[in-house]
Amino acid sequence: MSSPIRKAINSDALTRLAQAIAVAVSATLAGCSSHVPQTEATHTPNIAARAKQKPIWLSEKPTPQIPQDVWERMRQGFQLQDNLGVNPRIEQQRLWFASNPSFLENAGERGSLYIHYIVERLEERNMPLELALLPVIESAYNPMAYSRANAVGLWQFIPSTGRYFNLRQTRFYDGRRDITASTTAAMDYLTRLHDMFNGDWLLALAAYNAGEGTVSRAIERNERLGLPTDYWNLPLPAETQAYVPKLLALSQVVLAPEAYGVNLNPIANEPYFQVVEINQRMDLSKVAAVANIDEDELFQLNPAFKQRTTIDGPQHLLVPTSKAQLLTASLSTMRPDELISQRSLKPVFEGADESEIASLKRAYRVKRGDNLGTIAKANKVDIKDLQRWNKLTGKNLKVGQTLVMQDTTKRKSGRVNTVVAANSKANGKVTNKTQQTQYKVKQGDSLYMVAKRFNVEMQHLKRWNPRVGQALKPGQMLTVASPN
Repeated sequence: MSSPIRKAINSDALTRLAQAIAVAVSATLAGCSSHVPQTEATHTPNIAARAKQKPIWLSEKPTPQIPQDVWERMRQGFQLQDNLGVNPRIEQQRLWFASNPSFLENAGERGSLYIHYIVERLEERNMPLELALLPVIESAYNPMAYSRANAVGLWQFIPSTGRYFNLRQTRFYDGRRDITASTTAAMDYLTRLHDMFNGDWLLALAAYNAGEGTVSRAIERNERLGLPTDYWNLPLPAETQAYVPKLLALSQVVLAPEAYGVNLNPIANEPYFQVVEINQRMDLSKVAAVANIDEDELFQLNPAFKQRTTIDGPQHLLVPTSKAQLLTASLSTMRPDELISQRSLKPVFEGADESEIASLKRAYRVKRGDNLGTIAKANKVDIKDLQRWNKLTGKNLKVGQTLVMQDTTKRKSGRVNTVVAANSKANGKVTNKTQQTQYKVKQGDSLYMVAKRFNVEMQHLKRWNPRVGQALKPGQMLTVASPN
């Protein structure tokens, strides 16, 4: 027999011997265990019982708490902050926001009615929550915002793009101002751009600002020259060069507002408004009275109804959540004629009053040799106002460019003046004192927002300013009184 065969047999024999020994030892142990005294057995650890206990997984993470503040919820959904590094274009924009903290604070106050809704819609689509800050850049969260390019609403749709995304525009209704419809359209548009540019959100945002054609041509140019085709290396218009860094910088300020001296008031992480279905024409003033809703607040939620009556628009209204049940109950018991006022309907110019229309129509065409200084001096306006009205970040002008002017001749001093007004009886004794403050209206202000800012009732604010209409204009002075 050969050596390999002998080795195989010896191996088999050893294996059988080991198996036999194992069986014998098992039998011996079994016999011994049967003679263990009862008292000793009762103190033996119950290994089987312990084995049935559920294991403790150390890798399990505690369930994260739901944020109480929408700002915190937004921060948790940021997706565009990775791999940014030190970027001077972002730093420049971040410095501006830190130097102008009131811009974001005021925009956040106006947006408190809408931000929760927008954050929820973005989360449903798994889109970056930085996009909830896009209306800050576009419109300062003012649904009545109107640009010289005829862009309107929170998301600043121009007429043609609005119609493409089913935002109807008539004499009575403008879907570009509709809070829910325009938000859906903006997210559809951004999603389409995201897919068009191969999942690159920065290119999608650039295209949202400049148009997909402009961005596509810039990419093709760089490809021909063998240059990088990412957003940071594209030859885009100056406004678009600043647009994406502006959003990224704003997001970083929201991540740590205290570090930049910005005070963001908490916004409850719950729906601010609810949709109430309607089946007839209604005037918003009547609806507000029925449901005890501030009329201006109701219009801020339904700004698409340009004449404050539900014509040409969707068969629903957005109302504060706390008033939705009351309104629904009231509508079921009221006659149709009780919800329509007898006032005549007049054409409106994007929510502006007649004085605003006149000021918006005043324009100046830039001539050769003009600069902001000479134009401002000739028209008796401030350079900063000229820049603000025309959204100019620098002082460069082009021959033939049209600049918008606003009439400032009737304005009072820009300073806030405080006086003490005494109400006296016939005998000359002072019976009450009130402190009157002259407040200068800012871009995007409404009577509702001013009343909220000074913690006064809307009806009082209207009484103190009887000649002021619902639409305010920047630079207008309001009287605000409070007990001394």
